[in-house]
Formats: sequence, structure tokens, C-alpha cells
Amino acid sequence: MSFLWKMRPGRERTPFTLGRLAGQLWRFGLLEARACVFAVAIFLGLAASAVVPLPMERGDALFIYGMGMTLFFLLFSSDTWKELLLVTGFHALGLGFELVKVAIGSWTYPDLGVLAVGGVPLYSGFMYAAVGSFVCRSWRLLRLRIEGYRLWATTAVSLLIYLNFLSSGWLFDVRLALTVLLVFITLGTWVHFTVGDAEYRMPLALSFTLIAVFLWIAENIGTYFGAWVYPHQADGWEPVHLSKLWAWALLVTVCFTPVAAWKVRSSAGPLPSTAD
Repeated sequence: MSFLWKMRPGRERTPFTLGRLAGQLWRFGLLEARACVFAVAIFLGLAASAVVPLPMERGDALFIYGMGMTLFFLLFSSDTWKELLLVTGFHALGLGFELVKVAIGSWTYPDLGVLAVGGVPLYSGFMYAAVGSFVCRSWRLLRLRIEGYRLWATTAVSLLIYLNFLSSGWLFDVRLALTVLLVFITLGTWVHFTVGDAEYRMPLALSFTLIAVFLWIAENIGTYFGAWVYPHQADGWEPVHLSKLWAWALLVTVCFTPVAAWKVRSSAGPLPSTAD
């Protein structure tokens, strides 16, 4: 596994020990927890809304809660206005995706309120915004940098992936071809991240897959608390199909590429880690 690890320039390699491994995993876990705080806040709201009496429809309450969380993190954490604009863009992309999928019956939303359109509550966009927030925060906290990144090619493929998800229910689905193309485009692309005094790296495609696993787990939590319902869950909760892992791995690229374009095109480089 040494090909995944290299020290920062000017530092001697630290001998590998189980204690060293445990310490680095702990530091990495803490950084990832900080990167996930907005997403965790959104999903805690979903869970709480299922058991706490609300003075309004659940969908409306969750939208107001999501707006409040967005304002809170902007004012009291290390989030920036540029990150807020990106996260808002992810919210809009997510709503567009939801409108198409709900219209063709891929899933439904119970407890719709006034703040909804086309059977889709406006709060649903916050789940995509949470993914975007995670990418932005991870980039800053782990001091991410990309090696061998094909900016325009990867962005173009992610756009095709998004368009394919929108059209696959009524036109055609070329997901497999786009997956092969994405893997080909990202061959030789590495994501470098820093934990403590060591810098690690992993293939970009692998990072998409790992994030997809956590999103699939979060989706199971969301459906368990009735935030949305798939057709196979109409008669009672069941785990989300494993095939959704593939879909999430592809959708992660849609959130990743705008952030990568901003960071790669910026002469400032990765932002320093700051305390929340």
C-alpha cells in the first residue's frame, strides 16, 4: 500500500506501526466528521422531523430548517460565500433531478407542504447541497489537490452523466458507456490529501466509489425515516437496492467537477484548514 502514501517534502518517512496507523485513522476520521457536519445536520433534521410534532407540514418545516442550517454554517463556521454559491448550485441541480425522477415515478415524497413543486418538496435539494458541502469542506480540511486531472474532459463526462440521468427514464440509458468513459478519462488521476504530517493519495475513480458507499448508507437512513419512498418500499421499509451505489458513484462526479473546476482554475490553490 506504499503507493498510496508519501511524506510531505522535507520530512523523513515515519516508520509504520499499528499505533501510527490508529492515530492517522483517528485524525482522518475527525477531519471527515468536520467535512460532514452540514450533511449530518440535514439528516438529523430528517430523522427528528419523523418523531417530533411539527406546527406545519413536514416538507415545509424541513425547508425552513435547511435554510436555517445554511445560514448558521455561513455565519458561524469556515464556510465561504463562494462555497455557498456552489452549494446553492448543487441544490438547484438536485431539484431538477428530483422533478424528473418524481414525474416518472422513480420515487415519491409524502407529507408535501406548500413549499413544493411538481410533487417535489423544495427541501429535497438540500440532500444534494449536503454532498456539495462535503466536497468543498473536504477539499479545504484535507488540503486536497489533484494530479493528472483532465479538467474539460471530466467536466464534459459529468455533464453527460447528469443529462443521462434526466433522460434515462423516457429516452435511453447509456450509463454503462458513460461509466467506461469516466474510468478511461480518470486513469492516472490521483487525489492527494493530507492527514497530520503525511500526504496520501488514491485514484479519483476510487474516491467516487467510497463516497457513494456513504451516500447509499445515508439514503437508507433517509428512506427509513420516510423522507422519500421507493416503489419497493411502499408496503414497508426495505433497504435501498445495491444498484443505487452505481448511480451515486456517477452522481458524485456531478458534485465534484464544479468544485474541482473552481479549485484547479484558481491560482490560490487549496484553502488552509481552519477550525469550525
